Amino acid sequence: MDHKNWILSDRIKEMPESETIKMAQMARDLNAKGIDVIDMSLGEPDFDTPNFIKEAAKKALDEGHTKYTPVPGIVSLRQAISRKLKRDTDLDYGVNEIVVSNGAKQTFANICLTTLNRGEEAILFTPYWVSYHSIIEMAGGIPVELKAGIDQDFKVTAEQVKNAITEKTKLVLFSSPCNPTGSVYSYKELEAIALVLKDYPHILVISDEIYEYINFTEKHVSIASFKYLKNHVVVINGMSKGFAMTGWRLGYLAGPDWLAKSCEKIQGQFTSGASSFGQIAAIKALEEGPDLSMKDAFLKRKEIFRDMLAEIPGFKVNNPQGAFYIFPDISYYFGKSNGINTIADSHSFVMTLLDEAHVSCVAGSSFGAPDCIRFSYATSEENIHEVVRRIKATVVNYK
Repeated sequence: MDHKNWILSDRIKEMPESETIKMAQMARDLNAKGIDVIDMSLGEPDFDTPNFIKEAAKKALDEGHTKYTPVPGIVSLRQAISRKLKRDTDLDYGVNEIVVSNGAKQTFANICLTTLNRGEEAILFTPYWVSYHSIIEMAGGIPVELKAGIDQDFKVTAEQVKNAITEKTKLVLFSSPCNPTGSVYSYKELEAIALVLKDYPHILVISDEIYEYINFTEKHVSIASFKYLKNHVVVINGMSKGFAMTGWRLGYLAGPDWLAKSCEKIQGQFTSGASSFGQIAAIKALEEGPDLSMKDAFLKRKEIFRDMLAEIPGFKVNNPQGAFYIFPDISYYFGKSNGINTIADSHSFVMTLLDEAHVSCVAGSSFGAPDCIRFSYATSEENIHEVVRRIKATVVNYK
């Protein structure tokens, strides 16, 4: 008997590895061997955490904020989140409707483990963030993918949502601005979807707004702003993207008190509260607001990268309005060969780029979009120009 396989659960055997983390590690491994790989796989701002936030954390340490914290977060941070939600998106949430977690990923896992019974369905706007699918399945739910291709700007319609709802539907989930596509839902698009979901109070709507501050449209809009959804919508957000605080692991939810209380209960059995000094620093960050120069830099990079990718034969590119990703359709290359290697799908395309161009990105199949690949342009303009040069030099050989 293979004791290892007997001991491991079916859950972990069936769970795929995160492709974003996998590709980033492959890039690191090649760089360690002296191969110059440009990594555009991870969704992490390349900016440092602003000094005023770091100074707030240092001060908190000096003042003795090193102990356990309340499971849902310290009260002063939840108050700051409440003020931020009111200031930025006119959302009214009290302290008891907010739970702070060790990153937005844990926040999402808390919600799924709190709400999903085995066999219940979670509608996923597709393309979706890579971990949504696996976390839903881990919680016993069934992901239902609503697909929107590049011709729809990767945005699901209200009609698609209405047609997908069944008696087993428990959750509806999406992100705006979106990872992996960078697409942003407008007020009218969200209103149409909200009007459909208004008639289904037993369905929880999950709005992932982690990229709220990296939004190139006029103003971020939350589906939670439609008051008739108040009792069955939950907002996910955090500090990682807008404040370049990825390693701080601080996310939060704002939703009905019954959901917040349940997520507090489950978090209390897993990790308890997030770091004490990190929460103190997060208060300062939320009070000061994000550094808009970071968003401006991302916008400039997006315009450069998008225009350059659009010049590559066979690349279909939309114009993302948020986050720091571009998600081109590269299905033109499926079946093409350089005489040695044949590109079969998006996974083999990204492996071709890694092996031949020394560029790391992520296959769209990981996001429910097998015709696409994801680039994170959270890197320098110099790297963007070099990436496109390398890609062009590689794909020109595939006929």
